[in-house]
Amino acid sequence: MAAATSVREIDVEVVDVSVVSVVMGSAYPSQCADATATPLMRENVGMSTSQSGALTNLLLLGRGQDLESERGVSCTGDLPEASDPDLISRAKIARAALGNRALVLGHHYQRDEVIAFADITGDSFKLAQAAEQSTAEYIIFCGVHFMAESADILTSTNQKVILPDLAAGCSMADMATANQVQECWSQLSALGIADKTIPVTYMNSSAAIKSFTGENGGTICTSSNAKQSMEWALSKGEKILFLPDQHLGRNTAVLSLGLSLSDCVLWNPWKPMGGLTADQLRAAKVILWRGHCSVHGRFTVDAVNEVRNRLPGVKVLVHPECQHDVVSIADVVGSTEVIIRTVKQSPAGSKWAIGTELNLVSRLGKTHPDKEIVFLDKTVCYCSTMNRIDLPHLVWAMESLVAGHVVNQIKVAPDIARFSKLALEQMLAL
Repeated sequence: MAAATSVREIDVEVVDVSVVSVVMGSAYPSQCADATATPLMRENVGMSTSQSGALTNLLLLGRGQDLESERGVSCTGDLPEASDPDLISRAKIARAALGNRALVLGHHYQRDEVIAFADITGDSFKLAQAAEQSTAEYIIFCGVHFMAESADILTSTNQKVILPDLAAGCSMADMATANQVQECWSQLSALGIADKTIPVTYMNSSAAIKSFTGENGGTICTSSNAKQSMEWALSKGEKILFLPDQHLGRNTAVLSLGLSLSDCVLWNPWKPMGGLTADQLRAAKVILWRGHCSVHGRFTVDAVNEVRNRLPGVKVLVHPECQHDVVSIADVVGSTEVIIRTVKQSPAGSKWAIGTELNLVSRLGKTHPDKEIVFLDKTVCYCSTMNRIDLPHLVWAMESLVAGHVVNQIKVAPDIARFSKLALEQMLAL
């Protein structure tokens, strides 16, 4: 793949993380109309559907083909071709027709073609705030499923949240199911420590997990406010149950709060009592869930050492979802908003090796041609589920709304939404 012209040309192997784990991978087939949910998806989201799939039916990349999960097959109309020469003009016409009835939100990891039509761009925290503050009839969320769920929870019943492709899920969110988390909580209760433990759940989680968090007095966090969220939790209790990203929890606890690695234990939901002893759980300050980001988890210490040898004077800038040994030796660590701000404020001629999603790094290179910006590793992942949202899907969704057809509306069940909103509002209040 050729990098953007303003990004240093390097030998980049681009990996599509749609190679998923049958057990813990993203369980969202590509859909443009009604949700086709797997049992895991229905458990996490509380959705009902007449169709169902199975995790064991997922195909590994390059090992087969399932036409029913191909992009656009189930659309209730014609999905525009990506090669349509009128696609951009169609997008402009549909967006103009919707006017202030719609708000288009675009996450930083989206494709440039989608970001071009976003009214607001940001990380999940900024976009959650934007959704809550909006009065638009339609919130068109160009992100992933859990973000659209949060927008539905925070907006009024008169507003409709639209996800242009229902296949835009999150493998990390799938790594913690409602049943697994409830079993963990039951184990902590049996040990007599649940009442001393405050759940802190990363935004990258299902509505069901957010509901559990709100019901048990916890808060949601993002990479922007994880430190404040964990400080708040420790002011309310003695321990934290951090869901579902172990790396963000560990990095925040050790590097921001000053705790030690020994203060943290890792709960493996596939092992009895999380693979831990009663004494380990009683002694821990932070109980980390065994989940991770499929993109950020790929960056390594070897990649950091290699880029420093190759580019003298380069600074390494990484997201806190990266592994602890990588974050520990980086020059700057921060959320997507911090990454963007750091590069913007740096002097001309500065060199940056950035460890985060490919679309954002490429966009930073194009935006700042006076700086040398490279990917942290030669093997760099797109977030394949985030990339499900493309211009054809956005055009299809907008044109459908213009025609009076509400498509791909995200609805969270009222009982789940009630406690989820408590946790989300606690986050926004921090």
